[in-house]
Amino acid sequence: MNRQDAIFAGRHAVVTGASRGIGSTIAATLAARGAQVSLLGRDSENLHAVSKALGGASVGAPIVTDVTDATSVQAAFAKAREHFGPVHILINNAGQAASAKFTDTDEALWNRIMAVNVTGTFLCTRQAVPDMLQVGFGRIVNVASIAGLRGGAYISAYVASKHAVIGLTRSLALEFATRNITVNAVCPGYTDTDIVRDAIANIMRKTGRSEADALASLVATNPQRRLITPEEVAHSVLWLCGPGAESITGQSIVVAGGEVT
Repeated sequence: MNRQDAIFAGRHAVVTGASRGIGSTIAATLAARGAQVSLLGRDSENLHAVSKALGGASVGAPIVTDVTDATSVQAAFAKAREHFGPVHILINNAGQAASAKFTDTDEALWNRIMAVNVTGTFLCTRQAVPDMLQVGFGRIVNVASIAGLRGGAYISAYVASKHAVIGLTRSLALEFATRNITVNAVCPGYTDTDIVRDAIANIMRKTGRSEADALASLVATNPQRRLITPEEVAHSVLWLCGPGAESITGQSIVVAGGEVT
């Protein structure tokens, strides 16, 4: 891997949900700019594959983690510090999505979505902030969703969880505004990931639509009529964490082809 423009040399970044999709792409983008990256996720095999692609554990350290469990998160951050020292950058990317009528949304579904999307963000941020306060530098980016800025039928649990992430983002940005710690969210539209491909399959199964029609229904509100790429989300994260974005905090950056809320 060509580590060019090493603007993050000497920086330790933690990326959750790093085993695939947006998370692995963000990890690769940060590593390519010189960061040492702790790769947190539940899939050990995929985490090790991502680590190998980045150049090995000296660049990307795979750490199996359940972000919904406080003990697991604490142990993961302890391992991350053993590898690369204090945490400078945290990307809260781990997330889950599910669709259901509100009347079919039971407590198990609600609690599962909230645990990963909200509690996971809280637990990881709680571990990272003391390091950032200690070193006098911190960049936190929460991968939310355009669903965190508006409503959405049949995804009430997901929408509620992403609204909560954005609320937490805004509160932390104010709390740490004078400590050289910025806290922002990126809000992608439908992105070309396994989760969205599963959603397309679910639409096909439930409605009998073709794959093309199912995809068209998802991108209908995107003026560019396409899925967002993980690379586009990663480059937004890169900007928020890099030089020149010091005054950008508490913001929700929409990455959705011109779609506005």
